Amino acid sequence: MIAGGHYHLCDGSISGICNKTCRRFVSMQEIERKEDVEMRIAVTYEDGMIFQHFGHTQEFKFYDVEEGKVVESQVVNTNGQGHGALAGLLAQNNVDVLICGGIGPGAQNALSQAGIQVYGGVSGLADQAVDAYLTGSLDYNPDAHCNHHDHEHNCHGDHHGCHNS
Repeated sequence: MIAGGHYHLCDGSISGICNKTCRRFVSMQEIERKEDVEMRIAVTYEDGMIFQHFGHTQEFKFYDVEEGKVVESQVVNTNGQGHGALAGLLAQNNVDVLICGGIGPGAQNALSQAGIQVYGGVSGLADQAVDAYLTGSLDYNPDAHCNHHDHEHNCHGDHHGCHNS
């Protein structure tokens, strides 16, 4: 029970509140972008594949790009952060581009406000999608959305109700 006064529950996305000492912020310090990297791409990630539900992704794979080529990549755990905090996590880690499967309009808006370009409706291998993005041949759907919020998580075999339509 929390009573009296003002409080804020830190999810790790607002490091100034907790004076940058919480375990979520400390783990994020390890993956900050190097100064000479021209772009950072994030992909919703699970077992080498693009995870199809942005708001439930447990991992992102970050790709640092210099001169149009991936120079470093790393898999980053989201520490259980959900829909709202994921945009903050990506912004905090200097992500420029997100490649994902289904994504809801709220997340799309939050990412857009953070200056992150979203390429939704993508499936398949994460590494191949990044290569395709870098060569200008990524097959994505600008209207990709995740409509599970409209119906009590009734999956019908389509992975959390996410559709690439």
